[in-house]
Amino acid sequence: MNLHSRPVEALPLAHDRLYRNLRTRIMHGDIPPGQALTLRGLGKEYEVSMTPAREAVRRLVAEGALTMSASGRISTPELSNERIEELATLRALLEVELSSRALPRAHMALIERLQAINAAVAEAVAHRDAVSYIRTNLEFHRTLYLRAQAPAMLAMAETVWLQLGPTMRALYGRLRQTEPPHFHRLIIAALRAGDEPGLRLAVRSDVTQGLRLLAS
Repeated sequence: MNLHSRPVEALPLAHDRLYRNLRTRIMHGDIPPGQALTLRGLGKEYEVSMTPAREAVRRLVAEGALTMSASGRISTPELSNERIEELATLRALLEVELSSRALPRAHMALIERLQAINAAVAEAVAHRDAVSYIRTNLEFHRTLYLRAQAPAMLAMAETVWLQLGPTMRALYGRLRQTEPPHFHRLIIAALRAGDEPGLRLAVRSDVTQGLRLLAS
């Protein structure tokens, strides 16, 4: 046996690569609500066989990112108003708590990072780029919530984002935004001032206002 040989690093499983890529696309609103998908089409797009495509879809259905009918039709979810309201409530509960836990660790470097991300949000709005807008908007929130050091809670919040991704794309089209979210500036101001009540209010307003407008 060659003692100097290096172990071969395992390549990512085909289904895991497809799963992660498709999951990101759904979360960022790259696929509209109600879009039909097929195992054959996914296999062709990602250059994998039917088996890894089926496994990736199974995982995404379990997370609520995709739906599968009794006949086997696969699609991104079209959420009812009641479901949108439920997910908006979950966002408020989880993200307000995450922001509150992050506040004691909100040093100046974090605030500057959030300001830079918000500039990217503004650029996406200026270019009317819905996918970039959703991606940078979620990056803004994730960057703040990582400071909460509550990984289980953040994972739950990300699952809600995943289920809402296609709906957020539809919401962006309806709102026709011309400037970055007003509440982001209030979040940054509250972090800078150490204002927990102001932070909780700004986060709650930011994560629910648009969704509840869509459900009304």
